[in-house]
Amino acid sequence: MRMKGWGGIVCCFVLFIVVCVSLHLEGHEVFNTPDVPELGLLLFAVPGAVASYFSRHRRLSAPLIGAILALPVCLVMMHLWNVPLRSVWQQLAWLFSGVFWCALGALSFLFFRALRRFHRSARRRQHG
Repeated sequence: MRMKGWGGIVCCFVLFIVVCVSLHLEGHEVFNTPDVPELGLLLFAVPGAVASYFSRHRRLSAPLIGAILALPVCLVMMHLWNVPLRSVWQQLAWLFSGVFWCALGALSFLFFRALRRFHRSARRRQHG
């Protein structure tokens, strides 16, 4: 693995852990309502988008690797703090859905970046 991809991996690793901790310590009660039980999972899209921005060539794989590497850290922290009342399998499912939303955040960044490039090239063709 080259050094260029480490920035996105480390960025996603740290942000994924920050989102996980913030959801379990502070915001879990705020986002956990009877109508929309896991709205807080959408916050996992932020680490993916930010890490995709900081990755040069591996804009999807670097955030995905960072999120997967953060999984065991988050799982251990959840067990040490004894915050959730869920089984290990439920915690793993919740964390893997966080990885899904992280990857979706990276894909969303790539989509909006491609739209911006398309818009710029269309404007250049129109004025040129």
